[in-house]
Amino acid sequence: MALFSRNRHSIGLDIGSSSVKLMELDQDRRSGAYRLVSFGTAPLPPEAIVDGAVMNTNVIVDAVRGLVQRHRVKTKNVVASVSGNAVIIKRINLPRMTIDELEESIQWEAEQYIPFDINDVNIDVQVLEGASEDPSQMEVLLVAARKELVNEYQSLIQQAGLKPVIVDVDAFAVANCFELNYDPDPGTVALINIGASNVNIHVLRGGVSAFTRDIGMGGRQFTEEIQRTLNISYEEAEAMKVGGDDGDADSVVPEQVEQVLANQSEVLATEIQRSLDFYLSTAPEGAISRVFLSGGAARTPGLARAITAKTGLSTEIADPFRRIQIDERAFHPSFLSDVASQAAVVVGLALRRPADK
Repeated sequence: MALFSRNRHSIGLDIGSSSVKLMELDQDRRSGAYRLVSFGTAPLPPEAIVDGAVMNTNVIVDAVRGLVQRHRVKTKNVVASVSGNAVIIKRINLPRMTIDELEESIQWEAEQYIPFDINDVNIDVQVLEGASEDPSQMEVLLVAARKELVNEYQSLIQQAGLKPVIVDVDAFAVANCFELNYDPDPGTVALINIGASNVNIHVLRGGVSAFTRDIGMGGRQFTEEIQRTLNISYEEAEAMKVGGDDGDADSVVPEQVEQVLANQSEVLATEIQRSLDFYLSTAPEGAISRVFLSGGAARTPGLARAITAKTGLSTEIADPFRRIQIDERAFHPSFLSDVASQAAVVVGLALRRPADK
């Protein structure tokens, strides 16, 4: 009998605005440990997804197909995720009721909290056990995503020859990744996933979701500002942002780039601080102890320092492979180190299985 089980298997597929990430994990039946089976990324042009809306279906479908073929993925089941202003996450108080009663009443309850037509959204709910001190009340995590967005992502996956079995939310996927790789924190931590065009902020208090917010900015703003400042192409600006200038730039350019990065880091850190301050104003007992960064833009030079300076909180880049078994003959350590910050969402998705609720 195989040590690693492929029963109820699925792959994680993170369709971001700058790249597509695919991952396959196996779980050891005895120890419960996870092993990396497949992992790949494919870049997307800046115009493929704009403000969360799919603008070039063919490019994305081709990228997904290419990853599946290149990594010889046999599994068709896919777990994907969505984020942005088309997703609403609310922590609400309700009179205590059974799960069946909750499912019957949640549509009506949700109308009070969701700024969309209730018929235009998919709704899910999770009871936060032990979160309410009042025995007659219960705290519930309400999640709503616009059907148009969910259907769009499902269609992309199907056109790539795969089967969407779960559509999650980016912030929850990052939390799943964090839960696997780090010991439970009895206090409060902030998980901040900084993508190309969106920032997910997810505060966990005692391991339970306490606050979520998306900010409509990210690493792309850094690149575009470098592009405007130096009057160069987007691709050249992206290379400079991550420290590569092909050796043909004037010596003054690195200083200009450094200043742009510092200015944009200050702007983003300020937005993050405002969100965390808002959370603290609603939950003063939930003081945040640490910040964990993830996302492709998390490694932007100076950004972590700027967040620490603005918030006064210890900030580190999370390691999504910390407790995943890696065969270094199949996955070179330097490659995983380079792409680790991008992998938090896809790791969290790959941990899920079709039988998960």
